Amino acid sequence: MAGAFSLDGVSLGADPVKLILHTTGLWALKFMVATLLMTPLKNLTGWVGWLRFRRMLGLFVFFYALLHFSTYLFLDQDGKLGAIWQDIVKRPYITLGMLGLLLLTPLAATSTSKAQRRLGRRWTQLHRLAYVVAGLGVWHYWWLVKEDIRPPLAYAAVFATLLGYRWVRHLWRQRRARPIGVERFATADRA
Repeated sequence: MAGAFSLDGVSLGADPVKLILHTTGLWALKFMVATLLMTPLKNLTGWVGWLRFRRMLGLFVFFYALLHFSTYLFLDQDGKLGAIWQDIVKRPYITLGMLGLLLLTPLAATSTSKAQRRLGRRWTQLHRLAYVVAGLGVWHYWWLVKEDIRPPLAYAAVFATLLGYRWVRHLWRQRRARPIGVERFATADRA
């Protein structure tokens, strides 16, 4: 095939930078799915060991997102910050990707046990940004795709399911935490 690049016998196609960008972005999304899947797996199986993988998987999300951005910065834009700034302003999907990477940065920086102890409850609040980052990643992918929206739609469905699971579990736990008879007294007060 004329114009195709290969590396050690593996064809990278006519546009290897595009292939690397696409692959690193998809791996960031795949690791985000795996990261967000750890808590439901713990809840459904009762095995706390799932949570030991969550930090490592989250750091893989950051690694692949950073690799995705670095490929864009150095291979696609030749390190020209002015061109990148113009792309951020001109192309909304790049704006979303940059925002996602910016929000991932404090999550990676505070992923240590020491940071978790130091931040206390604020650590949990900060790391809820992972849901926002997941949404931004899917949105970034959705706007990037020109024709076949099924792959980003599949990621959106998976993230919606994982978020929905957490929301239903939260509501269920709130309902179980109410003392017996609270609902009866609340209705009597309204009457």
